[in-house]
Amino acid sequence: MSGESISPVDLAWLRMDRPTNPMVIVAVLILRDRLTHERLKDVLARRLLTFERFLDRPVVDALSGHWERDAHFRLESHLRDLKLPPRAGQAQLQAAASRLASTPLDPERPLWQFHLVERYGKGSAIIGRVHHCYADGVALMRVLLSLTTDESSSSAPPPAIGKADGAGPLAVLAPIANALSSAGLLAQRAIEATAGVLNTSLQALAHPTQAAALAQYTADAIRELAKITLLPEDPPTPLKGQLGRNKQIAWAQPVSFAEVRTVAHALGCTINDVLLATVAGAFGSYLESCGTEIDSLRLRALVPVNLRPPDHAPRLGNEFGLVFASLPVGERHPLARLHCVHQEMEELKHSSQAVVAFWLLTALGLLPGVVEQQVIELFTAKASAVISNVPGPREPLHVGGARIERQFFWVPQAGSIGVGVSLLTYDGAVHFGVITDRHLIPHPEQISKRFVAEFERLLLHVLAGAAVVTTSPTATTP
Repeated sequence: MSGESISPVDLAWLRMDRPTNPMVIVAVLILRDRLTHERLKDVLARRLLTFERFLDRPVVDALSGHWERDAHFRLESHLRDLKLPPRAGQAQLQAAASRLASTPLDPERPLWQFHLVERYGKGSAIIGRVHHCYADGVALMRVLLSLTTDESSSSAPPPAIGKADGAGPLAVLAPIANALSSAGLLAQRAIEATAGVLNTSLQALAHPTQAAALAQYTADAIRELAKITLLPEDPPTPLKGQLGRNKQIAWAQPVSFAEVRTVAHALGCTINDVLLATVAGAFGSYLESCGTEIDSLRLRALVPVNLRPPDHAPRLGNEFGLVFASLPVGERHPLARLHCVHQEMEELKHSSQAVVAFWLLTALGLLPGVVEQQVIELFTAKASAVISNVPGPREPLHVGGARIERQFFWVPQAGSIGVGVSLLTYDGAVHFGVITDRHLIPHPEQISKRFVAEFERLLLHVLAGAAVVTTSPTATTP
């Protein structure tokens, strides 16, 4: 609805924009079939614009913001043709995506745009850009699904999706949120200076039977926030440094999702553990090639954690927290590296770090922008990369009748972070992409190629272990 206030957490992401790090999610879709401008325009008109939020632009003042309907909205301003040289390949498409990732969106219009490469290989390609204040990666995956069909016909109705109503209640906080008037108020209370002040305010708001549990939960959250605050800065490496204004994008050949799942099941860990350990191996191999001493080196990555209740209708907005995952980039043995990652992620699962980060972002949206920038700088100095893992559909999809062969999403890097990693599962494969600051890493393909190599190393160790078990002689009783 035009004139609606921007939720505090969405406002925090809007004000996080910097010339060196625009808060824009970039997507690349590679299509097997040709897609015309008119067909894609028809899909956007009939499906994307059912989300009325995409007709609005965000307007910000000193302390707040609201959504304003673009009275002169024209779809042609948001759908552009992009021509590549004849017989252009992956390198040329990556370069085009890099230029767009480095180009600001027009603040006088709704902050999103699609660029169609009508002739790419035997098919087409789409590069999409959406500002993070509209939605996070999980919500945008739902938006993508609304644009697609599971068959080549483009006439099927879009799947049902919730209205763009900002940040809603979180399942993990349901017992607490029910006792308070809004999630925003909860976030404010969660960062009160002392537990005593917090308990006093909650006694007035919460039901007496919930006050003790809520006080304990809040005390745990305050301890978690203190723990995050006391984390030291990440050590200087080629992944971290002074940022410029140009981004570089690269992606790797897909990895079989079935093989990733097999490794996870064989070693008793999660698919996410396997992928994070593989990223850690790629980082370590790259740093060593740059002459960096990696023995015992650990680097942190900010990893988004979806906080949406699984049974709620999808909606726009940002409903995720962040955790600081420690990556053992100095561990050269892939099995030992995976074991370290698994232990780290198990500890984070039992912490309230993701929820605390969501509260903090909500609180920052309620404070002046200058304060937010200082806090973001403080926290992003503690990490070297952002790693986003978004589960996509298992079956192939079509947009405007053209089959999507491969797809990638890159979430923005905040503050002083200059490296982002995209992990997207789609149609039986894991699609891996990297976005870097060109001043730091001018050739991110040197990292993306290593991802495939590191996963193959891990897979070989697992298969070798299985072979040893299978071929070992059967023990006999003397």
